[in-house]
Amino acid sequence: MLKSFLSVLLAVTSSFICFDPVTAQDRARVGWAAMTASHTPLWVAQEKGFLAKQGLSIEPIFFGAGPPAMQALVAGDLDIVVTSAPNVVNPRLGGADTVMILSIIPTFIDHIISAANITSPEQLKGKIGSVNRFGSISEMGLRLSLKRLGIDPEKDVQIVPAGGNPERLAAISKGIAQFTIMNEPFIKEAERLGFRDLVNMATLKIPLHGNGIVTREVNIKTKRPMVMKFARAMTEAIHYIKAEKEATKAIIGKYTRFTDPEGLERTYKNYTSVLLDVPYADPAGIKTLLDDMAAKNPKAAAADPKSFVDESFVQEMESSGFIKRLYKR
Repeated sequence: MLKSFLSVLLAVTSSFICFDPVTAQDRARVGWAAMTASHTPLWVAQEKGFLAKQGLSIEPIFFGAGPPAMQALVAGDLDIVVTSAPNVVNPRLGGADTVMILSIIPTFIDHIISAANITSPEQLKGKIGSVNRFGSISEMGLRLSLKRLGIDPEKDVQIVPAGGNPERLAAISKGIAQFTIMNEPFIKEAERLGFRDLVNMATLKIPLHGNGIVTREVNIKTKRPMVMKFARAMTEAIHYIKAEKEATKAIIGKYTRFTDPEGLERTYKNYTSVLLDVPYADPAGIKTLLDDMAAKNPKAAAADPKSFVDESFVQEMESSGFIKRLYKR
């Protein structure tokens, strides 16, 4: 009898010892789409163990651009993508159930860089501006910023595609373009080459989610605990970024392979200046995009910005006191 009891006890104990606390539901495949500091919360969440702290194991998968990552999400090959508003809006207008649950970068943080002889935004009129490619968020950011500055992007300037940051700097050097859009740490390089940091677009306060957490409604219905864990880990990472500058700069340097101390300092300040303590995916950050698309896309004109976001995750973190405890308010 005793031997039988001990056998059962051993079997039960072994099942606990061998049990993996990170269940299948607590694993996630996460896509991210650009090697820029806008992904710092994801890097910090991984490096500092905030994902593991929430009981979540992720497989981060790097994509060269947002659209391929979103295609994988819609196909069910990913659970979450860290990406910008256009990559939520375009698939949803096409019938997908994509939705943003948390905002990381709630506005444009790029700068308009110009040739040295351009000293004011008014002088951009009649000039050529370069962007990464047509349809990219860099093109949208430039056009919307020009409008805020009183410049008609359709009539007052010409916008051309030129490729990545190095190619756009080369275009100004060769006189092919006279201004462009870029972010840190490339702004420092532009200044070193003699170009002018003309406008910090963050000061224009244009609401548009330059980066955020995106998933599908079906994942929210079937895997909500997993999605919630990811949202909490990323929110804690945002707090850490604000509180631990030097450690965060080291993580940025590790992932971007950027080592220049001044460049890292500028990059840190540029990105952290817009991070939100309570990172709601505000529908206003979607409306900006829909309004911009409305003239050419009837579906965008008729769409409700609120349908592209799910604020319940941040609401839950706020009402439960999770965010308050992070900031000790």
